[in-house]
Amino acid sequence: MTDRSAPIIALDNVGKSYGIITALQGVSLSVRGGEVTCVLGDNGAGKSTLISIIAGLIRHDQGTYTVDGGPVRFNSPREALDRGIAAVYQTLALVPLLPVWRNFFLGSEILKGSGPLRRLDVRAMWEKTDAELHRMGIDLPDLDQPVGTLSGGQRQVVAIARAIHFGARVLILDEPTAALGVMQSGIVLRYIVAAAREQGIGVIFITHNPHHAYMVGDHFVVLARGEVELDAPRAELTLENLMFHMAGGAGLTTLQHELHLVPVPEAAAGSIRENAGQPRNGR
Repeated sequence: MTDRSAPIIALDNVGKSYGIITALQGVSLSVRGGEVTCVLGDNGAGKSTLISIIAGLIRHDQGTYTVDGGPVRFNSPREALDRGIAAVYQTLALVPLLPVWRNFFLGSEILKGSGPLRRLDVRAMWEKTDAELHRMGIDLPDLDQPVGTLSGGQRQVVAIARAIHFGARVLILDEPTAALGVMQSGIVLRYIVAAAREQGIGVIFITHNPHHAYMVGDHFVVLARGEVELDAPRAELTLENLMFHMAGGAGLTTLQHELHLVPVPEAAAGSIRENAGQPRNGR
Protein backbone atom coordinates (compact mmCIF):
# COMPACT_ATOMS: atom_id res chain seq x y z
CA MET A 1 0.00 0.00 0.00
CA THR A 2 1.33 3.45 -0.99
CA ASP A 3 2.46 5.70 1.85
CA ARG A 4 0.62 8.93 1.09
CA SER A 5 2.52 10.82 3.78
CA ALA A 6 5.73 10.58 1.75
CA PRO A 7 5.94 12.98 -1.21
CA ILE A 8 6.00 11.42 -4.67
CA ILE A 9 7.91 14.39 -6.02
CA ALA A 10 9.74 17.16 -4.19
CA LEU A 11 11.52 20.28 -5.39
CA ASP A 12 14.04 21.95 -3.10
CA ASN A 13 15.24 25.47 -3.98
CA VAL A 14 14.83 24.75 -7.68
CA GLY A 15 15.73 27.47 -10.15
CA LYS A 16 16.08 28.03 -13.88
CA SER A 17 17.94 30.77 -15.70
CA TYR A 18 18.33 31.71 -19.34
CA GLY A 19 21.54 33.67 -19.50
CA ILE A 20 21.07 36.73 -17.30
CA ILE A 21 17.29 36.14 -17.11
CA THR A 22 16.11 34.24 -14.02
CA ALA A 23 12.81 32.51 -14.78
CA LEU A 24 12.56 30.61 -11.49
CA GLN A 25 14.45 30.93 -8.22
CA GLY A 26 14.39 29.11 -4.87
CA VAL A 27 11.15 27.21 -5.46
CA SER A 28 10.35 24.35 -3.09
CA LEU A 29 7.31 22.15 -3.60
CA SER A 30 6.11 18.71 -2.47
CA VAL A 31 3.34 16.63 -4.03
CA ARG A 32 1.75 13.69 -2.21
CA GLY A 33 -0.64 11.03 -3.42
CA GLY A 34 -4.28 11.83 -2.77
CA GLU A 35 -3.67 15.58 -2.49
CA VAL A 36 -4.32 18.53 -4.79
CA THR A 37 -1.49 21.07 -4.80
CA CYS A 38 -2.59 24.34 -6.39
CA VAL A 39 0.03 26.53 -8.05
CA LEU A 40 -1.23 30.03 -8.73
CA GLY A 41 0.27 33.16 -10.19
CA ASP A 42 -0.21 35.92 -12.71
CA ASN A 43 1.18 35.83 -16.25
CA GLY A 44 4.96 35.72 -16.10
CA ALA A 45 5.01 34.40 -12.53
CA GLY A 46 6.96 31.28 -13.48
CA LYS A 47 4.15 28.69 -13.62
CA SER A 48 5.03 27.47 -17.13
CA THR A 49 8.71 27.12 -16.27
CA LEU A 50 7.85 25.18 -13.12
CA ILE A 51 5.58 22.66 -14.81
CA SER A 52 8.03 22.29 -17.69
CA ILE A 53 10.72 21.24 -15.20
CA ILE A 54 8.42 18.82 -13.38
CA ALA A 55 7.14 17.30 -16.66
CA GLY A 56 10.64 16.87 -18.15
CA LEU A 57 10.39 19.49 -20.90
CA ILE A 58 13.34 21.47 -19.55
CA ARG A 59 16.02 20.78 -16.94
CA HIS A 60 16.51 22.86 -13.81
CA ASP A 61 19.94 24.36 -13.23
CA GLN A 62 19.63 25.07 -9.49
CA GLY A 63 18.40 23.05 -6.53
CA THR A 64 17.21 19.46 -6.31
CA TYR A 65 14.27 17.62 -7.91
CA THR A 66 13.49 14.21 -6.42
CA VAL A 67 11.01 11.46 -7.32
CA ASP A 68 10.31 8.86 -4.61
CA GLY A 69 13.22 10.28 -2.66
CA GLY A 70 15.81 9.98 -5.44
CA PRO A 71 17.24 12.94 -7.41
CA VAL A 72 16.29 13.21 -11.08
CA ARG A 73 17.21 15.34 -14.07
CA PHE A 74 14.81 14.40 -16.84
CA ASN A 75 15.95 14.75 -20.44
CA SER A 76 12.47 14.40 -21.94
CA PRO A 77 8.77 14.12 -21.05
CA ARG A 78 9.04 10.42 -21.90
CA GLU A 79 11.43 9.94 -18.98
CA ALA A 80 9.00 11.75 -16.68
CA LEU A 81 6.10 9.62 -17.94
CA ASP A 82 8.10 6.49 -17.22
CA ARG A 83 8.23 7.64 -13.58
CA GLY A 84 4.48 8.32 -13.52
CA ILE A 85 4.54 12.10 -14.06
CA ALA A 86 2.10 13.25 -16.73
CA ALA A 87 0.98 16.70 -17.86
CA VAL A 88 -2.35 17.63 -19.42
CA TYR A 89 -1.90 20.96 -21.18
CA GLN A 90 -4.59 23.36 -22.37
CA THR A 91 -4.22 22.01 -25.92
CA LEU A 92 -5.09 18.52 -24.52
CA ALA A 93 -3.23 16.71 -27.38
CA LEU A 94 -6.54 15.41 -28.73
CA VAL A 95 -7.44 15.07 -32.42
CA PRO A 96 -10.91 16.65 -32.86
CA LEU A 97 -11.99 14.53 -35.83
CA LEU A 98 -11.05 11.17 -34.31
CA PRO A 99 -13.54 9.29 -32.10
CA VAL A 100 -13.27 9.27 -28.32
CA TRP A 101 -11.89 5.73 -28.09
CA ARG A 102 -9.24 6.48 -30.73
CA ASN A 103 -8.09 9.57 -28.84
CA PHE A 104 -7.96 7.61 -25.59
CA PHE A 105 -5.30 5.30 -27.06
CA LEU A 106 -3.61 7.88 -29.30
CA GLY A 107 0.08 6.99 -29.42
CA SER A 108 -0.46 3.83 -27.35
CA GLU A 109 -2.68 1.81 -29.68
CA ILE A 110 -3.53 -1.84 -29.05
CA LEU A 111 -2.58 -3.96 -32.06
CA LYS A 112 -3.45 -7.48 -33.13
CA GLY A 113 -2.03 -9.83 -35.71
CA SER A 114 1.57 -9.98 -36.84
CA GLY A 115 3.76 -8.99 -39.74
CA PRO A 116 2.04 -7.25 -42.64
CA LEU A 117 -1.37 -8.24 -41.22
CA ARG A 118 -0.83 -6.32 -37.99
CA ARG A 119 -3.64 -3.83 -37.42
CA LEU A 120 -5.52 -1.86 -34.78
CA ASP A 121 -7.59 -3.89 -32.35
CA VAL A 122 -10.61 -1.60 -32.53
CA ARG A 123 -12.86 -3.74 -30.38
CA ALA A 124 -10.31 -4.04 -27.57
CA MET A 125 -9.64 -0.29 -27.51
CA TRP A 126 -13.36 0.59 -27.61
CA GLU A 127 -14.20 -1.79 -24.75
CA LYS A 128 -11.20 -0.70 -22.68
CA THR A 129 -12.04 2.97 -23.15
CA ASP A 130 -15.66 2.36 -22.16
CA ALA A 131 -14.65 0.39 -19.06
CA GLU A 132 -12.03 2.91 -17.93
CA LEU A 133 -14.23 5.96 -18.38
CA HIS A 134 -17.08 4.31 -16.44
CA ARG A 135 -14.67 3.20 -13.71
CA MET A 136 -13.60 6.80 -13.32
CA GLY A 137 -17.18 8.06 -13.23
CA ILE A 138 -17.28 9.50 -16.75
CA ASP A 139 -20.44 8.74 -18.72
CA LEU A 140 -20.28 9.59 -22.43
CA PRO A 141 -23.24 8.70 -24.67
CA ASP A 142 -21.20 7.63 -27.71
CA LEU A 143 -17.54 6.70 -27.82
CA ASP A 144 -17.64 6.73 -31.64
CA GLN A 145 -18.43 10.44 -31.81
CA PRO A 146 -15.55 12.77 -32.77
CA VAL A 147 -13.91 14.08 -29.62
CA GLY A 148 -14.27 17.59 -31.04
CA THR A 149 -18.05 17.37 -30.58
CA LEU A 150 -17.69 16.96 -26.81
CA SER A 151 -17.98 19.93 -24.48
CA GLY A 152 -14.81 21.55 -23.20
CA GLY A 153 -15.25 19.96 -19.78
CA GLN A 154 -15.80 16.50 -21.28
CA ARG A 155 -12.65 16.80 -23.40
CA GLN A 156 -10.68 17.79 -20.32
CA VAL A 157 -11.82 14.77 -18.29
CA VAL A 158 -11.15 12.40 -21.21
CA ALA A 159 -7.58 13.71 -21.38
CA ILE A 160 -7.20 13.40 -17.60
CA ALA A 161 -8.66 9.87 -17.56
CA ARG A 162 -6.28 8.86 -20.35
CA ALA A 163 -3.27 10.07 -18.38
CA ILE A 164 -4.40 8.18 -15.28
CA HIS A 165 -5.08 5.00 -17.26
CA PHE A 166 -1.55 5.01 -18.63
CA GLY A 167 0.02 5.14 -15.19
CA ALA A 168 0.12 8.74 -13.98
CA ARG A 169 0.91 9.02 -10.28
CA VAL A 170 1.41 12.77 -10.46
CA LEU A 171 -0.93 14.65 -12.77
CA ILE A 172 -0.08 18.20 -13.83
CA LEU A 173 -3.13 20.11 -15.04
CA ASP A 174 -2.30 23.32 -16.89
CA GLU A 175 -5.19 25.80 -16.52
CA PRO A 176 -7.88 23.15 -17.16
CA THR A 177 -10.76 25.53 -16.41
CA ALA A 178 -9.37 28.66 -18.08
CA ALA A 179 -11.68 28.61 -21.12
CA LEU A 180 -14.69 26.93 -19.49
CA GLY A 181 -17.97 28.24 -18.12
CA VAL A 182 -19.27 27.57 -14.63
CA MET A 183 -21.00 24.25 -15.42
CA GLN A 184 -18.10 22.86 -17.45
CA SER A 185 -15.58 24.00 -14.83
CA GLY A 186 -17.63 22.12 -12.26
CA ILE A 187 -17.25 18.89 -14.24
CA VAL A 188 -13.49 19.26 -14.32
CA LEU A 189 -13.17 20.32 -10.66
CA ARG A 190 -15.24 17.35 -9.49
CA TYR A 191 -13.05 15.02 -11.49
CA ILE A 192 -9.86 16.58 -10.09
CA VAL A 193 -11.12 15.81 -6.58
CA ALA A 194 -12.08 12.27 -7.63
CA ALA A 195 -8.65 11.67 -9.19
CA ALA A 196 -6.92 12.69 -5.97
CA ARG A 197 -9.24 11.20 -3.37
CA GLU A 198 -10.37 8.00 -5.10
CA GLN A 199 -7.45 7.20 -7.40
CA GLY A 200 -4.76 8.38 -4.99
CA ILE A 201 -3.17 10.59 -7.65
CA GLY A 202 -1.02 13.54 -6.67
CA VAL A 203 -2.50 16.48 -8.59
CA ILE A 204 -0.73 19.74 -9.44
CA PHE A 205 -3.48 22.19 -10.42
CA ILE A 206 -2.06 25.20 -12.26
CA THR A 207 -4.52 28.07 -12.32
CA HIS A 208 -4.94 31.83 -12.07
CA ASN A 209 -8.41 31.42 -10.53
CA PRO A 210 -8.25 31.44 -6.71
CA HIS A 211 -11.93 30.51 -6.40
CA HIS A 212 -11.46 27.29 -8.38
CA ALA A 213 -8.24 26.52 -6.52
CA TYR A 214 -9.79 26.98 -3.10
CA MET A 215 -12.68 24.64 -3.96
CA VAL A 216 -10.40 21.64 -4.50
CA GLY A 217 -6.95 22.44 -3.08
CA ASP A 218 -5.18 20.86 -0.12
CA HIS A 219 -2.02 22.94 -0.42
CA PHE A 220 -1.38 26.28 -2.11
CA VAL A 221 1.70 27.81 -3.68
CA VAL A 222 1.57 31.31 -5.17
CA LEU A 223 4.38 32.35 -7.50
CA ALA A 224 5.38 35.94 -8.20
CA ARG A 225 8.23 36.94 -10.50
CA GLY A 226 9.67 33.43 -10.38
CA GLU A 227 9.70 33.12 -6.59
CA VAL A 228 7.35 31.70 -3.99
CA GLU A 229 5.04 34.40 -2.64
CA LEU A 230 2.96 32.00 -0.53
CA ASP A 231 3.28 28.36 0.55
CA ALA A 232 0.50 27.20 2.88
CA PRO A 233 -1.83 24.28 3.59
CA ARG A 234 -5.57 24.81 3.37
CA ALA A 235 -5.98 24.81 7.16
CA GLU A 236 -3.85 27.96 7.42
CA LEU A 237 -5.43 29.88 4.57
CA THR A 238 -8.71 31.64 3.80
CA LEU A 239 -9.98 32.40 0.31
CA GLU A 240 -9.59 36.10 1.03
CA ASN A 241 -5.95 35.63 2.00
CA LEU A 242 -5.31 33.54 -1.10
CA MET A 243 -6.84 36.26 -3.27
CA PHE A 244 -4.73 38.89 -1.50
CA HIS A 245 -1.52 37.02 -2.34
CA MET A 246 -2.70 36.44 -5.91
CA ALA A 247 -3.27 40.18 -6.26
CA GLY A 248 0.29 40.98 -5.23
CA GLY A 249 0.62 40.31 -1.50
CA ALA A 250 3.20 42.51 0.18
CA GLY A 251 3.64 44.51 -3.04
CA LEU A 252 -0.07 45.30 -3.03
CA THR A 253 0.11 46.48 0.58
CA THR A 254 3.00 48.79 -0.30
CA LEU A 255 1.11 50.17 -3.26
CA GLN A 256 -2.01 50.81 -1.19
CA HIS A 257 0.13 52.54 1.44
CA GLU A 258 1.78 54.77 -1.15
CA LEU A 259 -1.52 55.66 -2.83
CA HIS A 260 -3.01 56.73 0.49
CA LEU A 261 0.07 58.68 1.59
CA VAL A 262 0.82 60.58 -1.61
CA PRO A 263 -1.51 63.63 -1.74
CA VAL A 264 -2.52 65.34 -4.97
CA PRO A 265 -0.40 68.52 -5.26
CA GLU A 266 -2.49 71.66 -4.68
CA ALA A 267 -1.50 73.13 -8.04
CA ALA A 268 -2.58 69.96 -9.82
CA ALA A 269 -5.79 69.82 -7.79
CA GLY A 270 -6.60 73.42 -8.78
CA SER A 271 -5.95 72.61 -12.42
CA ILE A 272 -8.26 69.62 -12.19
CA ARG A 273 -11.02 71.79 -10.66
CA GLU A 274 -10.59 74.44 -13.35
CA ASN A 275 -10.60 71.92 -16.20
CA ALA A 276 -13.53 69.99 -14.82
CA GLY A 277 -15.98 72.68 -15.87
CA GLN A 278 -14.44 73.32 -19.32
CA PRO A 279 -15.89 71.76 -22.47
CA ARG A 280 -13.64 69.33 -24.37
CA ASN A 281 -12.32 69.97 -27.87
CA GLY A 282 -13.86 73.44 -27.82
CA ARG A 283 -17.43 72.10 -27.58
